[in-house]
Amino acid sequence: MAKKGKIENNKKRIRLAKQLADKRERLKSVARDQSLSMEERFAAQLKLAEMPRNSAKTRVVNRCEVTGRPRAYYRKLKMSRVALRELGAQGQIPGLVKSSW
Repeated sequence: MAKKGKIENNKKRIRLAKQLADKRERLKSVARDQSLSMEERFAAQLKLAEMPRNSAKTRVVNRCEVTGRPRAYYRKLKMSRVALRELGAQGQIPGLVKSSW
């Protein structure tokens, strides 16, 4: 199980990324627009730099919803391989059968 603080910080990042996503996208599009003047583009870049770093979508870490583990994460199931194996062995995941040969 991951530390509670790591899980909570990641939840805060997710919340911030959702809140400020459209504002970040607008500023990025202004900064990339070649038709605008250099001053306007630079001002947009400065405003983007002033925004909180945790509002960037790339700062969000995929974590297992069961254990909070950040590694070996299956996006489709939203859980780690360890949690998947444990729940599968208990028969709590439909269609998942332990393989043996």
